[in-house]
Amino acid sequence: MLSYPAAIPLSNHTLTRLAELLRARHAERRCRWRRLDASRQALLVLAHLRNGDTYARLAAGFAVGASTAWRYVREAIDLLAMLADDVHAAVLRVGRLAYTILDGTLIPIDRLADERPYYSGKHRRHGVNVQSWPIRSAGSSGPHPCCPVPRMT
Repeated sequence: MLSYPAAIPLSNHTLTRLAELLRARHAERRCRWRRLDASRQALLVLAHLRNGDTYARLAAGFAVGASTAWRYVREAIDLLAMLADDVHAAVLRVGRLAYTILDGTLIPIDRLADERPYYSGKHRRHGVNVQSWPIRSAGSSGPHPCCPVPRMT
């Protein structure tokens, strides 16, 4: 297998922040050693999240097993999820804004069981398409003037 250096369009702050979270988690758990230190684990996770690299490719690039790459990604995602607001706090935060725009996106999936379930021809890959439109916050009345709600007749 050939390997090459690549760039991820993210700031160093993102890498540093995730590495600090991982170091704190490792100290809390009193981990004696890891195949990758916290900064390399953070880089592996960011490569997976940003570029969508498979666990096999990550394993080959970082000289770890595919199951180890999966565990490292899972651990970091769990740490990031603990930092996120719960639904109630997010709704309260959105309620203070003039309006909120929820972006539609294709979330890639790896399920290819049937002939072509959840296949996006536009993106040429399998995924679940999530769409929404701009909505007003809970404190305001009616739809946003730039996006009128279609009438059902």
